[in-house]
Amino acid sequence: MTDTTARPATVGSIRAALDRAYPPRLAEPWDRVGLICGDPAAEVGRVAFALDCTLEVARRAVEIGADMLVVHHPFLLRGVNSVAADTPKGEVLHLLITNGVALFAAHTNADAARPGVNDRLAELVGITPGRPIEPAEPAVADHWGVHVPTDPPGALEKVSEALFAAGAGEIGNYSHCSFTLEGTGQFRPEEGADPAEGEVGETSRGREHRLEFVAPARLRGRLVAALRAAHPFEEPAFDIAPMPPEALEVDLSQAEGIGRVGELPEPMRFADFVQQVADRLPETAWGVRAAGDPELLVKTVAVSSGAGDGFLDKVRALGVDAYITSDLRHHPVDEHLRAGGPAVIDTAHWASEFPWTSQAADVVAAEGVDTEIIDIRTDPWALSAHPRRQN
Repeated sequence: MTDTTARPATVGSIRAALDRAYPPRLAEPWDRVGLICGDPAAEVGRVAFALDCTLEVARRAVEIGADMLVVHHPFLLRGVNSVAADTPKGEVLHLLITNGVALFAAHTNADAARPGVNDRLAELVGITPGRPIEPAEPAVADHWGVHVPTDPPGALEKVSEALFAAGAGEIGNYSHCSFTLEGTGQFRPEEGADPAEGEVGETSRGREHRLEFVAPARLRGRLVAALRAAHPFEEPAFDIAPMPPEALEVDLSQAEGIGRVGELPEPMRFADFVQQVADRLPETAWGVRAAGDPELLVKTVAVSSGAGDGFLDKVRALGVDAYITSDLRHHPVDEHLRAGGPAVIDTAHWASEFPWTSQAADVVAAEGVDTEIIDIRTDPWALSAHPRRQN
């Protein structure tokens, strides 16, 4: 009789789901993503989402009975030498840990993933997300050849399934991809060997399958471990050949990376598009400001969530009409416009990234847990003012 009882979700299984959606390999080298606190074996029934883990957010997570809190910005990005409960970060961590709330962050890996933070921003402001502003380096892939004896029966299937379960054989939207040849294998066990077949000091020959597949180079260690565990021989025979870069052609329209470039359904006046952005993003005290000709017709738009003035030269080279990002500064924007760059729209950092929380919640909801978005505005800018008009 088959046990149909679903396994309860755990911190570890939620982490795995988020890592699949937002692969850690996409994170910038300086970033600190992943599980910050929590027991991977702890069961999870409710997951909360926010952009930042402030004390107010942590308290809300505890109040709603969350077992896990998922945020965008890493809590320990900048080094600390104490997490004592009477320090700002320590107070938050102690509150979470003592109430059994795990904390997880997906940052630049979620920015670069597809779909990710930038896809959500692009869709929200009205463009279809296309190529990244800065594509991620293609994942390095290996071509594997593994030799498996035809006897015992079923050995090939056992080894294949173990390797596929460890991440081998995935090509685009296809999985379990492989090619099998059959031939004669040869080996001689030397002193100290414990062969599954044959005798020490005698050459053995037998029929073998050669299983070929591709796999990300980053999975080499995991695949070798899976192979050794499933293979009937003490020392499996296998070879790994890194694939040349030209074999890893990427469709830029579907590539991972920071930012997105896309088009509006119809051209719009820049002033009208700025208002559309303001209407569709979460409201903040900062609001939305823009630089450029209000009458400019805008069709092609680039977006980069969060701080994006480092991409001003790149968006100019891409020939877009407008660029949406956050945290822009006076001199870089002034020089960008003088050099003929596209019009720019500067949004609040929080507003450009908070919409991602609904996307992340959808990822986690598929694991069979309750989800709740904590809508506390953690944008530090609380006020804006303009001179009073004199009558």
